Formats: sequence, structure tokens, C-alpha cells
Amino acid sequence: MVAMVAVVTLGVFFRYVLDASLSWYDEFASYLLVWLSFYGAVVATYRNRHISFDTLAERMGSAGRRTMMLISTGCSIVFQGVLFVYGVILVQTVGQDTAVSIQAVRMSWIYSVLPISGALMLVISLARFWRLLRGEDVADSGHGAPTGASSE
Repeated sequence: MVAMVAVVTLGVFFRYVLDASLSWYDEFASYLLVWLSFYGAVVATYRNRHISFDTLAERMGSAGRRTMMLISTGCSIVFQGVLFVYGVILVQTVGQDTAVSIQAVRMSWIYSVLPISGALMLVISLARFWRLLRGEDVADSGHGAPTGASSE
């Protein structure tokens, strides 16, 4: 986030103060935004903060809530596996291509966020799925903290 703000500020400074536009700042800022989004998704997965049907889960009993959490975590695992596998394929496909405005930056570096974030979310979700199968985390309503724990 800090890098993105710095790059955009630099681009605005060059354009409006020095009257000399940088050709690379908007492309680089968009790459940073994509990275921020994907790594933010990893953090949201770790904290169990993705969108969920809290009202429905709260009305279900413990067994229904557990089943619902197993199904949703299983669907997430499938998606994260696809993100990882096809992310690897994409990185290999664009391996030597370079960014349009920054010839020193390889697109494989930019697209590496896909398999990395997919793998990180996959590990987190597999661990959560395993805990659910063992009967743990059943009280977790999807807010990131088990019931009774304080959440800031």
C-alpha cells in the first residue's frame, strides 16, 4: 500500500509540478493494486473474514453450521487449487515477456502473485478443513475469532 501511494504520488508530482510525465507509474501502480488485492485475500482467508452467510449460520444448529462450513471451505479449496495450478501455468507461459513500459520487469514476476496467493490460501484452508473434520472451529461463526473471543 505504501509503495502504491509512493508511486502514484511520484507520478502526480512529475506530471503536475515538473510538467514531465512518467511513462511507467500508472502501469506499475496497477500491478501493485493487483498484488495488494491478492495478498489482502490471503490475510482475509487467514482471519476468516471473507463474505459469509452469518445470519443463516447463526440460525443453524451446531451440526448444520459445521456442515455449512465444511462445504464452503471445500469450495474455497477447489477455487484456490485452480488459482494455484493455472497461476503456475500462466507464469510459465509468460515467463520471458516484459512489462510494456518497464522492460526490466518480467511479467512472470507480476503474475507470480497468482500461484503464491493461491498456495498460501490453499494451505490455510486445508488446515481449517482438517480442524473442521476433527470437530474444532465449530463455534466459529465466520468472524475470524471463535465465539466468546474478542475481535477488534
